[in-house]
Amino acid sequence: MSFIKSPRPLPQQIRIIGGVWRSRQIKVINQPGLRPSTDRLRETLFNWLGQDLSGLRCLDVFAGAGALGFEAASRNAALVELIEKNKNAFLNLTLNLQNLHSYPVAGQITLLQGDGLQFLKAQTAGSWDLIFLDPPFQEPHLLIDAAKEAGRACTSSPQSAIYIECPLSTDKANLISALQNWTCVKELAIGQTLALLFRATSG
Repeated sequence: MSFIKSPRPLPQQIRIIGGVWRSRQIKVINQPGLRPSTDRLRETLFNWLGQDLSGLRCLDVFAGAGALGFEAASRNAALVELIEKNKNAFLNLTLNLQNLHSYPVAGQITLLQGDGLQFLKAQTAGSWDLIFLDPPFQEPHLLIDAAKEAGRACTSSPQSAIYIECPLSTDKANLISALQNWTCVKELAIGQTLALLFRATSG
């Protein structure tokens, strides 16, 4: 989830698409520039990944309201960590998790208020199986730096993946260069948003 200027009003709530928490609502704060991942993008993403994430360690680096991370937790991920820097967004993220936990999931969920890029830099190589990157659209260098660190921090198993949401105008060549040993296997453009799924390059 990223922060950009948008002429369209934000939804006050968005629903979780699938899993244990299917149809449960999470709140999106009324803050200028907040851009939640759309239902269609999340539905497409988990069609790409599969509906059961059992055993996977998942990291939502720029979590916002938590839509991507909570979708992973709803689908039985073993561990989901959500990082959010903005104070108000983190408070809302915490409240969303508290509300969802009235119907708990099997995996562990942790929240951290902090800088997503710095958190990634501190991770050991291969410490995560699935990494979501949806940084602020107005900071293209942050995306490239985060992608580079995600490529190092993510495992190279067949189930592992790095998911990126970025502006449609993003130069894919820069991302591909940042993600050495990773291959873009899926992509979808909706409006001004580009969704990309990377898997570890085989062979």
